[in-house]
Amino acid sequence: MSMPVFVKGGSIVPLGPNLQYTNEKKADTIELRVYPGSNGSFTLYEDEGDNYNYETGSYATIPITYTDNPKNVVIGDRTGNFTGMLTNRVFKVVYVGSGHGAGINSTASPDFTLSYSGNAVSTTGVGISTQTSEAAMASPCT
Repeated sequence: MSMPVFVKGGSIVPLGPNLQYTNEKKADTIELRVYPGSNGSFTLYEDEGDNYNYETGSYATIPITYTDNPKNVVIGDRTGNFTGMLTNRVFKVVYVGSGHGAGINSTASPDFTLSYSGNAVSTTGVGISTQTSEAAMASPCT
C-alpha cells in the first residue's frame, strides 16, 4: 500500500538514521531529498541534545540552499560549535523524481555525494567561495 504525499517544489528534506535517544551516536551521513520545481532553503540546526548549553550559544547551524535552474545544492559554511560536534560528514543529495528518492528508506543511488568539513560545498561548484578546493567539490554518483 502507498500513500501520496505532496511536497512543495524547492523543499529540502534531510533524512538520517532512526535514533532511539539523544546520546546515541550521531550519524555522519545525511541524505538530502530535494524536490525540484522552485528555489528553496533550509538551515540544519545541531546541538548537544542533552542539556541547555544551546541557551548560551553552544550549537551549530549549516545553511543549505537549492537553486532550481540550473539544479544546484549549496551547503554553506557552518556557524558555531558545541562539544561532541561532528566536524566531518557526508551529504547525499537526491533530486526526487518518479521512482527516485521515494519511500522511507535511504536512496540506493544518490545524485551527488558531498564531503563536508564545515566549509561551503556545492553540487556544481557554482555559488560557493572561490577559496573552496576542488577536492571538496561534489562527486557525482553513478
